[in-house]
Amino acid sequence: LSVLLSLLVPAHTTRSPDCGGILTPSGLRYLAEVSKPHAESVLRRDLLDSPAPAPSPTSPSSRNQIISVKVDKFSLTLIPDTGMRLSIEVDLGITSAPSSTKEMRLSILADLHVDMNPEGNLELVTSDCKPTLEEVQSTEETDSKSSGSDVDKQINVEKICLEVSKLLLFPNERLMSLAAPFPITPNCQVQYLPLAAPMYSEQGIIISLQTTFQVAGAVIPLPVSPVPFSMPEPASSSASHLILAFSEHFYTSLFSALEESGALNVSLLSSLTTATLAERITQMGSLFQEDLPVVLQAVTRSSPHVVLEEDKAIVQLFLTAQIGAGSSPFQSFLSVNVDVSARLQLSVADTRMIISVAAVEDIELSLATSDVGPILAALLEELFLPTIREEVPAQINKVLRQGVSLPHIASFTYTDVNITIHKDYVLIPCNLQLEARTG
Repeated sequence: LSVLLSLLVPAHTTRSPDCGGILTPSGLRYLAEVSKPHAESVLRRDLLDSPAPAPSPTSPSSRNQIISVKVDKFSLTLIPDTGMRLSIEVDLGITSAPSSTKEMRLSILADLHVDMNPEGNLELVTSDCKPTLEEVQSTEETDSKSSGSDVDKQINVEKICLEVSKLLLFPNERLMSLAAPFPITPNCQVQYLPLAAPMYSEQGIIISLQTTFQVAGAVIPLPVSPVPFSMPEPASSSASHLILAFSEHFYTSLFSALEESGALNVSLLSSLTTATLAERITQMGSLFQEDLPVVLQAVTRSSPHVVLEEDKAIVQLFLTAQIGAGSSPFQSFLSVNVDVSARLQLSVADTRMIISVAAVEDIELSLATSDVGPILAALLEELFLPTIREEVPAQINKVLRQGVSLPHIASFTYTDVNITIHKDYVLIPCNLQLEARTG
């Protein structure tokens, strides 16, 4: 999407984007739409609560009071290469003694952009703000200039301009929430760090992110350096509010973090017992006097790898399974190398990507060590393949069932999600939805 993230070529190879997103013009329109009631309540509080000016010598009986505030227009538009323009029109109802009323219109034009502060957080900055106040209609016969200037005194236009970004629903507290750490498992977290201030193209606001994974509070080194991530230009502008994109490197890093945290080390209970196994492997009988369930304790022997092709995501797991019986102590009699290639399914729930291991596409077993003599590959597969094929995906899906938090800002969730898997990257167009407040 407009060379999504390669637009930002970082100076250091360790600071390369591996995911990101585009907030589209329709996404900006939605943010303006949901910000309008919020802006009206902020302006109403600021303007209605302001004290009426003292009567002036030229018009001693005139005490203008703002009695109504209505936001008539609130829009956010994209200015390519620059930022955004916020346009607000506010209708004000003014009363002055004894019974005259008039309407005035406060118009605000502000230029905004998102900057990166020294702490590395994104923040909304106002670069220009032009307010105008004009009378619309009046029931007064008297010269309205003095009362107009009274209203000017009452409306602190400079203050409104200074705080104009607060009229939007996504001020800096929400932008900071983008970089919060999110749990994947009890001791593994993901964090999306902005690499630079966003860029503004015809397609929208492009945010470039680098993912870090933490295990037990420490950031883990990535298995390989990310390749700066780029995508083809779309055939047309997107109707979705937001387009998220994740590189192949992101998924490989995710599974590597799970491996590092030990979450991919699984214990698989076989339907076999030591007695049934002794019928096929004669030397088993001398190892175990009682009949015990056979257990496979699988641990990773090297980092997993994810491969993305058109409409297909494959995870490759490299495990070593210790096959044995008993619990204390566990007595291993075989060690088998297990290489699994399995299809991944991706979906989105709220602001989480749900990743599950679906069909196993390929499994290779090879004998590593044996305390019960040589065993033919065909017998290994016959005895242990069904358990591995069924149990490895089931155990990994238990680990992944909570999903992985997507980059998001507080109070917004994702709807109308459409996931497409391409070679080297995954695209997630979706719409924003403001969550209803509770309580």
